[in-house]
Amino acid sequence: MNDLPRWCVLIPCLNEEAAIEAVVGAVLALEAPVIVIDDGSDDRTPELVAQLPVTLIRHATRRGKGEALRSGFREALRQGYEAVLTMDGDGQHLASDIPRLLAAARRYPRHIVIGARLLDREQQPKGRRRANGVADWGISWACAQPVADTQSGQRWYPREALELVDLPAENFVFEAAILIAAAREKGLGMVSVPIASRYHGTFRLSHFKPVRDVTRITTYTIGRVIHYGAIIASYRRSRRAPTVLHDV
Repeated sequence: MNDLPRWCVLIPCLNEEAAIEAVVGAVLALEAPVIVIDDGSDDRTPELVAQLPVTLIRHATRRGKGEALRSGFREALRQGYEAVLTMDGDGQHLASDIPRLLAAARRYPRHIVIGARLLDREQQPKGRRRANGVADWGISWACAQPVADTQSGQRWYPREALELVDLPAENFVFEAAILIAAAREKGLGMVSVPIASRYHGTFRLSHFKPVRDVTRITTYTIGRVIHYGAIIASYRRSRRAPTVLHDV
């Protein structure tokens, strides 16, 4: 791991008392530093995390995932980290996939690496799969490059992406905004590493609401397409496939 920039794992969470200890513990077993952002949980999540050797940031009230990530980015930069690897606190993302994302980051510097839920896709609810497909199409268009699984929360962000911390976008729109601005304003590329889709019954209900949040993401994305203009036409003509790394 020494050939990578100094990095940490960032875990935003809200009411994850059932899973958070196991999620954080698995990351700590990799000897990776961890920052957890508790977004105003009203269960035992912050109490459980406070017992672990991690940095814990607490929001007194719920501010949404975008603000949780924003707080984490700022703390990571304050501590001198040059990159972060994000993952959700509900157990959908596994620490065992982290080495593969790191391998991709080594191979593709100046890229955001996405843990794309391309394996076991039959576990995805059909409505969620359709919503993700719409978001992938629109965000890829706005990025002017193809991106696989734009809604995955397991990502490697290099320093240039972290510098976009003040983008004016909230909730789940923030993650879309980071991809678009990183591609269009920082010139970063996007690669994906296949991970499993995990939607079985042990997970709490998702905070992501397909109709509401995809509508918000779509509205934002259309605005970015209009803002960046005609360059996107070249992406539409190219019809490239996303870069998915099956050999890491």
